[in-house]
Amino acid sequence: MATLLEVKNLKTVFHTQDGIVHAVNGISYKLDEGETLGIVGESGCGKSVGVMSLMRLIPPPPGKIEADRVLFEGRDLMTLSDKEMRLIRGHKIAMIFQDPMTSLNPVLTIGRQMTEAMELHLGLSPAAARQRAIGLLEMVSIPSARKRIDDYPHQFSGGMRQRVMIAMGLSCNPGILIADEPTTALDVTIQAQIIDLVKKLRDELGMSIIWISHDLGVVAGLADRVIVMYAGFIIEEAPAEELFNNPLHPYTLGLFNSLPRLDDERGRRLSSIKGQPPNLITLPKGCLFYARCKYRLEKCKDERPPETFATPGHRLACWVDVKSTKATQ
Repeated sequence: MATLLEVKNLKTVFHTQDGIVHAVNGISYKLDEGETLGIVGESGCGKSVGVMSLMRLIPPPPGKIEADRVLFEGRDLMTLSDKEMRLIRGHKIAMIFQDPMTSLNPVLTIGRQMTEAMELHLGLSPAAARQRAIGLLEMVSIPSARKRIDDYPHQFSGGMRQRVMIAMGLSCNPGILIADEPTTALDVTIQAQIIDLVKKLRDELGMSIIWISHDLGVVAGLADRVIVMYAGFIIEEAPAEELFNNPLHPYTLGLFNSLPRLDDERGRRLSSIKGQPPNLITLPKGCLFYARCKYRLEKCKDERPPETFATPGHRLACWVDVKSTKATQ
């Protein structure tokens, strides 16, 4: 399967009054054609900033983005002009944000917001763009799409607004759809409907997806491969089935142990990850998870673990074998 996106050593910092915030710290990964990549981790770990950085949506100042390369279809997105990037965003790479009410313009109809991008990127006439918008709304199961295309965002429910955002994301036939926690604000029934819809559209259209979430259950049912982030670093990556059956990093284990499971023994108490993530202004020199890790060794405090491959396709950054609780190196 061909590689569609390659991110190499992506870093993002924010210059603030308190100091330099190291939000993303040299992450590297690939996305293949037709693949769904899940990115998980707790709030503030760099999931959203990482994808917004590759889209160059971080305003300088206060932000600053650096990378060895971010290759998409053979072009380095970091070297493109602002005008060239505007032709990529929404066309080749589309993004769905967490809260559709703040992403949609409240004073423009849904139809106008959908047709604007199609007229710009696809060169469609207003009439043709409107017809395509109606078809897309029908594709995402908006009832009475021909009538509702002239409604405003406040006239739609939360779930319907998210469907509209998906339709807008698909409007210009993107190669990559980035979904930044798109079901967080929705109840579980609507979440399931949105996820089923995304799966259906992915299989029909053959697009690649980057799905960002803190909900491991959602990611398990959707992603082909999963990246776990902590404090701006990738600390583990593996195919989804491998990661869920054989998590190797203490942080990943902690995430799994904090979730209820249908196959759990009756009465098992859920465990939380004690402590707080490190201050991103003054990162510790050793393992970033050291202060919260129950498997930690003395070397973890002073030496940051390098990325290694436990098995082909399963990489992690940890000094400890969690199964034997002994050092790996």
